[in-house]
Amino acid sequence: MDRTCNRRRFSVLVAGGAAVAAVRPGIARGRQDGATPAAAGPITDLADLEGRVFSLGPNGEEPASAAEITLSEAELEEIRGMGATAAIVMHYGGNDWAVAQIAGLRDQFGQMGIEVIAETDAGFDPATQVSDIETTLARGPNIIVSIPTDPVATATAYRQAAEQGVQLVFMDNVPQGFVPGTDYVSVVSADNYGNGVASALIMAEALGGEGQVGLVFHAADFFVTRQRYDAFKATMAESFPNIQIVDEQGIAGPDFAGQADQVASAMLTQNADLDGIWAVWDVPAEGVLNAVRTAGREGVVVTTIDLGQNVAVALAQGPIMQGLGAQRPFDQGVTEALLAGYGLLGKEAPPYVALPALPVTQANVLEAWTEVYRQEPPPALVEAAG
Repeated sequence: MDRTCNRRRFSVLVAGGAAVAAVRPGIARGRQDGATPAAAGPITDLADLEGRVFSLGPNGEEPASAAEITLSEAELEEIRGMGATAAIVMHYGGNDWAVAQIAGLRDQFGQMGIEVIAETDAGFDPATQVSDIETTLARGPNIIVSIPTDPVATATAYRQAAEQGVQLVFMDNVPQGFVPGTDYVSVVSADNYGNGVASALIMAEALGGEGQVGLVFHAADFFVTRQRYDAFKATMAESFPNIQIVDEQGIAGPDFAGQADQVASAMLTQNADLDGIWAVWDVPAEGVLNAVRTAGREGVVVTTIDLGQNVAVALAQGPIMQGLGAQRPFDQGVTEALLAGYGLLGKEAPPYVALPALPVTQANVLEAWTEVYRQEPPPALVEAAG
């Protein structure tokens, strides 16, 4: 295939929608409330993403900038005098994103004199997270920062926390029926739609605007991963007519890398002309990379979301991993901690705060690592980029 032309065309043929709907109810309907910008229009270049946030909040809220979330020195002193405590109740802790998110929270809480008394990992299991919330509440925290594994299954447990007067700040998603400013302080997210767009644009560029691709999506009712999926498909549909989505497979975890390896291997077997595979975040992408290498299909392009160390090293080495859209998890954690301070002070907060996407390719992977994690790149990445 000649990949030097046809980079700026519009529309796409999408296959497999019925199969997706059967696994993940509602996802094949495409754009849903809160999952897409109101009027993004065709996006054909990474420069179109700079400084913009495309995502709306879980209830369709317009995003506020994280730069707007600040506390004065007088407000910080007041908070330090409260002797407040916080708990971090994660959905899943098995990736670099979660580690950085927690690091940002702990760093900012430390500056605010807030002690973190609990940190939990539900392994993406709603029942485990409900138990985690109940156990955490017994310790009497003033603040809980959390990301619901399932907005319905966990709602009652979070409701109990709200009724006990706990200041709730959410990452990415909110429990069903919760009202900002009443039941919780705010929700903070990366621009997941924008990151989905970035991963699509990098894929299109690597393929020269034409080819056949497969998608490995998250088979769950999870707001932020749905945004990425919607964004990738919409970008291809609106901007690249000669890129055909020929296969889609969902993975539910908890072994996301292993399941992605299996479904990507099946895609490669069933589609001899497959040119690319998109994975919904970095851990599934690791499985996809292994499948591509095992099949000896080094010409297949992979893109994803999240700058985990393993995919960063693969990106630096090339040529399979071509790029990704990165979140800013450390900064997200800092913003969540500041918003928890808003809750303690009774200060009005915007209902939805978002941080812009960061496109990452081989050319900027080292600089991106420092920007995302607020630390120097690990030796393995430096060596790979050498």
